[in-house]
Amino acid sequence: MEPSPDAPLSPATRLVHTGRPPRTPGGPLNPPVELSTTLHAATDADGGADPDVVNYARSGVATWAALEDALGDLEAGTALVFGSGLAAVGAAVEVVLAERALTGATGPARVVAPVHGYSGTLSLLAHLRDTGRIDLVTVDPADTAALLASVPGADLVWAESPVNPTMEVTDLAAVAAAARATGARSVVDGTYATPLLQNPLALGVDVVVHSVTKAIAGHSDVLLGATVTADPDLAAALHAHRTRSGAVPGPFEAWLALRGLRTLDVRMERSQATAGLLAGRLLEHPLVHRVRYPGLPGDPGHQVASRQMSGYGSVLAVDLPDAATAERLAAGTRLWTNATSLGGVESLLERRRRHPGEVATVPEGLVRLSVGVENAEDLWADLRQALDAAAGA
Repeated sequence: MEPSPDAPLSPATRLVHTGRPPRTPGGPLNPPVELSTTLHAATDADGGADPDVVNYARSGVATWAALEDALGDLEAGTALVFGSGLAAVGAAVEVVLAERALTGATGPARVVAPVHGYSGTLSLLAHLRDTGRIDLVTVDPADTAALLASVPGADLVWAESPVNPTMEVTDLAAVAAAARATGARSVVDGTYATPLLQNPLALGVDVVVHSVTKAIAGHSDVLLGATVTADPDLAAALHAHRTRSGAVPGPFEAWLALRGLRTLDVRMERSQATAGLLAGRLLEHPLVHRVRYPGLPGDPGHQVASRQMSGYGSVLAVDLPDAATAERLAAGTRLWTNATSLGGVESLLERRRRHPGEVATVPEGLVRLSVGVENAEDLWADLRQALDAAAGA
């Protein structure tokens, strides 16, 4: 039986076909890179600038729009691309703070955030706390009861799931419901899961943020971020903030990210399968104290992840005895690269506490591993020899 033409398409198919130009004979299959910053004037009936037409490139470029269409389709919302993941994070925070200010509220806003998370986000929130703009409450992201108890009185609830770099899983539906019930906004950083494995908006979250730099673009050659929301007012406010702040992407970066997005499904399928294989084998190595990966049945986040994700992702972490052992592992691999990003086609690992800004409760011996698309047995052989060498040092 042939599939119905009206049957919904899978995300794997949609990410290949969304964000393309109309099928015009002789026209391009891919959107072009639009390099012009200056656009022909468009005026309304009264001779003023037409608000429905882009009059300057800072407000929007066709190359960005193609990527935004594709991301918005995957998340079922309105996407906006920013110059970096942290620019998208900052936009989401500022829009919520501005929305609160319009209600006439005074004093610092109350923000609930995970005690662990992307260091850039936590640094930004700490700066806002230290400058008196927010009261910051940090909670164990895996402790649902404590997280829900902290929501009443909050203006913004920020979450990550899975959490960078400690891999906790947050019950996003519960957090979103609690925030909505008390009038707070909820924002989730979905970078680890990508729109392919998790859709926070469908769970009731107000805004999802992505570091497009990572798995979405997928080739470690693009610096971009994105926000997605199903709320038209929030979408308009985020767009206005991006235009005012100038936190805009470059057209080449947007074009490269869209090209990378096309292969997200096949890249994730390969790297995720390898991550699960490695997680199971790492459990058996005597040097490894703990493997952090929600795909493992014994992982504390496994149940929630199985409920809200369609896969467990390609990032995991291991706890080794101490910093020196972790550094020996990172220095002892041949295929794995000791570097600080994730989500690319190449496999990366690093000891996170080597960064001064990392949270002190992240174990000194924690090593984050971002699994690429190399052969699984080659990656395991490289890890095993480095672990054996680190154990015997």
